[in-house]
Amino acid sequence: MTNQTNSGQVNLAALGLLLSLVLVLGGALALYYFKGRTITLQDISAASKISGLEFNQKEKRLMLTDLEANLRNFREMREISLENSIAPSLIFNPLPSGFDLTRFRNDTGFNPEEPDEVRLPDNLEDLAFYPVTDLAWLIKHRRIGSEFLTRLYLERLKKYGPKLRCLVTLTEDLALQQAARADRELAAGLYRGPLHGIPYGLKDLLAVRGYPTTWGSPIFKDQQLDIESTVFEKLTEAGAVLVAKLSMGELAWGDVWFGGQTLNPWDLEQGSSGSSAGSASATAAGLVAFAIGTETWGSIVSPSTRCGTSGLRPTFGRVSRYGAMALSWSMDKIGPIARSADDLALIFRYITGPDGKDRTVYDLPFSYHSRLDLKKIRVGYLKEAFDRVRNNQGKYLAVLDVLKEIGLEPVEIKLPAINPNILSFILNVEAAAAFDELTRNNLDDLMVRQGRNAWPNVFRQARFIPAVEYLQANRIRTLLIEDLARILKDIDVYLTPSAGPNLLLTNLTGHPAVVVPCGFDDSGHPLSISFIGNLFEEGKALRLAKAYQEATGWHLKHPDLSRLDKPEAGAPDKKLK
Repeated sequence: MTNQTNSGQVNLAALGLLLSLVLVLGGALALYYFKGRTITLQDISAASKISGLEFNQKEKRLMLTDLEANLRNFREMREISLENSIAPSLIFNPLPSGFDLTRFRNDTGFNPEEPDEVRLPDNLEDLAFYPVTDLAWLIKHRRIGSEFLTRLYLERLKKYGPKLRCLVTLTEDLALQQAARADRELAAGLYRGPLHGIPYGLKDLLAVRGYPTTWGSPIFKDQQLDIESTVFEKLTEAGAVLVAKLSMGELAWGDVWFGGQTLNPWDLEQGSSGSSAGSASATAAGLVAFAIGTETWGSIVSPSTRCGTSGLRPTFGRVSRYGAMALSWSMDKIGPIARSADDLALIFRYITGPDGKDRTVYDLPFSYHSRLDLKKIRVGYLKEAFDRVRNNQGKYLAVLDVLKEIGLEPVEIKLPAINPNILSFILNVEAAAAFDELTRNNLDDLMVRQGRNAWPNVFRQARFIPAVEYLQANRIRTLLIEDLARILKDIDVYLTPSAGPNLLLTNLTGHPAVVVPCGFDDSGHPLSISFIGNLFEEGKALRLAKAYQEATGWHLKHPDLSRLDKPEAGAPDKKLK
């Protein structure tokens, strides 16, 4: 028994020695294997958990060398300076399979309705609220001069702009030069069209040489770009007069910028929404005849709703974004904010078309017939969206009643089954790429808004979205495009309350929207309805919106700015979160 016990102890000792050697050798091998590595197995475990993936130890070890090679490539890539204006080589295509572009090429008709006569108001200050169509008639027939109208708007911008916090830069010298030229040309018999001599404002993400283009952020407060945005060039060629660069939510989110929160002229306790905050606020307040805004996810629709203006978000690929701040290359769109559907059509005509600089722009004419027989427009409505409305439902349903009264019978349609919200991170990824250097250099700490629901946090968390999932999301986006095309096969325009999932869906698919006021809530805040058109068929949505406006007159209302004359108006913000 004793010999057996001693033998067992010797065997155990030998086994222990062997295990120790294995551990030492294993540790040495591991030390050799991982020496100098910047990525560990634990790093892969943590990262894969964020992505919702699982890998075994062997799979993780196999990845290490390639992950470190990727990291070296990332670092080398970051040595290459990428300005915001440089777009990816991957171009978003909103066209469903089989989409026929040729049918649009021959439809070049543009027939806006010109007033028979426009009378001057007793109080010339009231001209500030005239639609572009009326102002154009007065200028064309030389009842007023562009310089007179320009000075009127400049004075209003000086008086009310700081209080509404909608004004970033007054372009007074440029405006007076352009207005004087417009008057000289008209006197010489040269009339450029309905925008000739009309004062307007630009959202401050569109470059104008010689003036700051701040993007609403203290980081870019002194930025001057030595280029002219295509939209500015086209409007200048049309004879329009730039009087102001208008506020925008910082880097195109919300209504808060480095100058404070842009206010809603209908309610000075409320922001104007965004991100085309100043464009909508200034237009509603009669500080410009019209303005240019941009939309990625509601940035024309939302402030137009809040401020009671008319807005057009065009089809993706209609308007060149050259000289405009990029937020999302596959979702950014530029469009007008004005007082009526007719105004939107006039303005839109002059800013569409390719410029050889923005490769996403289609060379297609814009067709608009202001007296098109309404019965030629097949109209639908999103019943589920109307049913979902909790407040003011009756006022939204009244829009359908108006259409029935003018001889239309909207038919019920349903949105695609795919929830667009699961794809919303597409915007986050592209925005994080557009402002990559802010995150890497900690410049995002200088932004006005901080916290979970603000750009700095979104830029950071977007870095953890896998490239594979971004591409998968865009593949699902293709399914959305095809599904919506099938739903709209027999529909030209459909109606919906402006908020809700339709807003993101149609920004993802690139469809145009015309948003117009449809009344007021019990507190006197404007409400809006959206007319969604098929791709490149803004004209039909505008025609239907025009008919609705003629039947209701909500677009003729404007806010009482006498409240802005009070000393406390425009007081410092209580909060900017």
